Amino acid sequence: MGEKKFKRTTVTAALPYANGGVHIGHLAGVYVPSDIYARYLRLKKEEVVFIGGSDEHGVPITLRAKKEGVTPQDVCDRYHKMIKDSFREFGISFDVYSRTTSETHHKFASDFFRKLYDDGKLIEQETEQLYDEEAKQFLADRYVVGECPHCHNEHAYGDQCEKCGSDLSPMELINPQSTISGSKPVVKTTKNWYLPLNNYQEWLKQWILNEHKEWRPNVYGQCKSWLDMDLQPRAMTRDLNWGIPVPVEGAEGKVLYVWFDAPIGYISNTKELCDSNPEKFGSWQKWWQDPETRLIHFIGKDNIVFHCLIFPSMLKAHGDYILPDNVPSNEFLNLENDKISTSRNWAVWLHEYLVDFPNKQDVLRYVLTANAPETKDNNLLGRISKSATTANSWQFMATS
Repeated sequence: MGEKKFKRTTVTAALPYANGGVHIGHLAGVYVPSDIYARYLRLKKEEVVFIGGSDEHGVPITLRAKKEGVTPQDVCDRYHKMIKDSFREFGISFDVYSRTTSETHHKFASDFFRKLYDDGKLIEQETEQLYDEEAKQFLADRYVVGECPHCHNEHAYGDQCEKCGSDLSPMELINPQSTISGSKPVVKTTKNWYLPLNNYQEWLKQWILNEHKEWRPNVYGQCKSWLDMDLQPRAMTRDLNWGIPVPVEGAEGKVLYVWFDAPIGYISNTKELCDSNPEKFGSWQKWWQDPETRLIHFIGKDNIVFHCLIFPSMLKAHGDYILPDNVPSNEFLNLENDKISTSRNWAVWLHEYLVDFPNKQDVLRYVLTANAPETKDNNLLGRISKSATTANSWQFMATS
């Protein structure tokens, strides 16, 4: 049997987090490959949309806002503009680049959660969490510091010790302290809503391990390692004040888990695009609910589990959506023996190493494409001068 022919393709690129600028590693691993693919389909006169946007909820944004003495929305506004401008200047040809703080997204994500709730697809669970009595709020992982129970680093976070690398929970820390007030938190019971991933484990095994063996080895392998274990229910809500309020009675002070609402941003951003230009793009439903549409996610290796296990389970639970047909994921590239995604902002790097080259956008796009990471790290710094002559003669084909 031959490969299925689709009428159209929805291409998404991982939503960058609005807490900093775009790095060259992000461009190499996600945005240049997805842009090339979208441009390729357009050149073939195929029907395609290319969806992007900023991920603007979650604890790191609140921490930065608190540190800077501004609001979380101020942080999001600043970095959303910076990221959007960077993509435009680099020629990434999104059909839409929106954000998860938009009114459209808030309503869409809220309605999505409510349908799962009304259909009985979520379960309520009570757990014990640390609570700051002075700040009068439950503490997310990064709002807690303390002594690591493994290496005894006294400045470990509630989710990870950055000295020994151990994954932690706030309840494991010795002498935990709130980063908000500096006080010692107490343990209190709280209720949240969970997606029972265990209910979808056998379906995920069949769908991924049997039906998508063509996925890249690193994607397939990581999914298999998770599926070889027993999946557990995962909380889809959090005790925070920054995010989309949980649309359920008795859920005051709780918001949707950032990794629940963020991938829904692909859909809400598509809706925003289609509502703004229905003559060109039609309805958003045809891009997300028609089985004749192929869905392809371009992601980094650090969010495989969310795109391949959690988001598909959410879509399956909802019942009205197509599922990803392919999920390309690249490894990290190295710059000066440091992982590029955590090194300097790509604009700084571009200025330092390519400032004298003509057509420097095309130079960098060519170099990143020619040395794209697959299953191992590559070091780019020594390859720039070798690639520049070829890159300068290579014109990237742009479409309107």
